[in-house]
Amino acid sequence: MAEQGITVRHARSCAQPADHKPNARCTPTYQAHIWDRREEKRIRKTFDTLAAARVWRQDAVPALRRGTMRAPTQTTLRAAWDAWLAGAKDGTVRTRSGDEYKPSALRGYEQAMRLRVLPDLGALKLSEVTRVALQDIADKMLADGKDASTIRNTFLPVRALYRRACSRGEVAANPASGLTLPAVRGKRDRIASPVEAAALLAALPEDDRAVWACATYAGLRLGELRALRDEDVDLKAGVIRVERSWDKQAGLIEPKSRAGRRTVPIVAALRTHLAAHKLRSGGAGLFFGEGDRPFSRDPLVARAEKAWKDAKLEPLGLHEARHTCASLFIAAGVNVKALSSYLGHASITITLDRYGHLMPGNEDEAVQLVDNYLERSATLARND
Repeated sequence: MAEQGITVRHARSCAQPADHKPNARCTPTYQAHIWDRREEKRIRKTFDTLAAARVWRQDAVPALRRGTMRAPTQTTLRAAWDAWLAGAKDGTVRTRSGDEYKPSALRGYEQAMRLRVLPDLGALKLSEVTRVALQDIADKMLADGKDASTIRNTFLPVRALYRRACSRGEVAANPASGLTLPAVRGKRDRIASPVEAAALLAALPEDDRAVWACATYAGLRLGELRALRDEDVDLKAGVIRVERSWDKQAGLIEPKSRAGRRTVPIVAALRTHLAAHKLRSGGAGLFFGEGDRPFSRDPLVARAEKAWKDAKLEPLGLHEARHTCASLFIAAGVNVKALSSYLGHASITITLDRYGHLMPGNEDEAVQLVDNYLERSATLARND
């Protein structure tokens, strides 16, 4: 006997047309359905047993009322991704903070979707992609020996796509939320000591010292170094003004985030290198390039590694030079809020998470706090 919201379905070859067929020659299925007033669509789901259909309908009715369920969309994951990517490229789709996506980020997103997500799930409707299906992809990647960071990065574009779909009411939930992914445990970047940093710079070819010094003593990123103009380096005011960055494919772009547009002080150890470079370059166009053409990273790094090998010094990467800058500023006692601004971090939390272990006095402060607490506890116990 059929009941409200559930239809008993028989095979077409079954002899009896009625819903209830005690003598039916087929195994019936049970289609549960509810009406979505918002979308003016009926949501249906078929089950092998009446009990399963009842349970789904009992859960679906309140879920629809709460807004955590929607009628299925006809848009496929592949079509939704193509639309999202086009919007991200033209600036209409933005990050959670309202910034445009950087070209390098979109290239990574595009590769992850094309290679690891769309082949298996692209033909599914946007509303049909489940957390289990995504978890299966993550588990397979882990079983295949993929790096933890590669696995996590694979689901960044999926999460961003569904975040927008949820906000537009196209789906009720983000299936990329709550995935069980392997922990990323990267090794700490190398940090040079003050003496070692000076020795590394001294061993470099004269024409290359300024750019490495700018990374080591001002903490500029590679793209920011490549886009730096002569007028951005103000020796009279004692500051470097970071106004833009350089992407290897897109060319000049905005800095990494709104915080990336900043002013960085020129310390004495850096001023000498910048002043010498200004005299040699003649002060036209890009500060570290030739006219409007930025320097190339690979030859710069190759020359540095050769020079350091000849001098029997341990090499330092450009990003490690940026970390060295942070450690030097921290050791010198620079306010962490100011340091966050100089490094172009979007929030002070990023600075503390990344460099908090370098803050001087952590161990002594912790010992003092615990000792004081234990002493107070013991005093209270004696007075009871």
